[in-house]
Amino acid sequence: MKAVSFWELSHKLYLCKDIIKTNKLMKKNAQINTSPVCQVRMQAISDAMSLLSGKWKFHILGTLIEGNKLGFMDLLREINGIGTKMLSKELQDLEMNNLISRTVMNTKPITVSYSITEYGKTLSPMIDEMAKWGIEYRKAVYQNKG
Repeated sequence: MKAVSFWELSHKLYLCKDIIKTNKLMKKNAQINTSPVCQVRMQAISDAMSLLSGKWKFHILGTLIEGNKLGFMDLLREINGIGTKMLSKELQDLEMNNLISRTVMNTKPITVSYSITEYGKTLSPMIDEMAKWGIEYRKAVYQNKG
């Protein structure tokens, strides 16, 4: 390995700083996403993605939309592959965001049922469109491979 003098190293660092400054000056500003309308839309999409992110939320919402009112064990049976802790966490998140409601029944043992709220039902068209898109996408991918 070649030894580098302090002055060579200093010169290289100085050149790197110049390159970084030049890159900062040359960086273009966003042009497409700068309008207030676009900013509001992007924030709304970000909020929705944050709220509905994860592997299971759409499964839970879709199951409750179709099944109307289901108990915890019913949901566990319907949603293939989800564990009890994950189901419990996702149900809490969805309830906290007013997409589902939780009803504790006065039975022995105590039973809990979950149902989709009116606000949660507004996601139904979007879930349907996502399913249609997914079906078409899968067809297109497999058709191109085969």
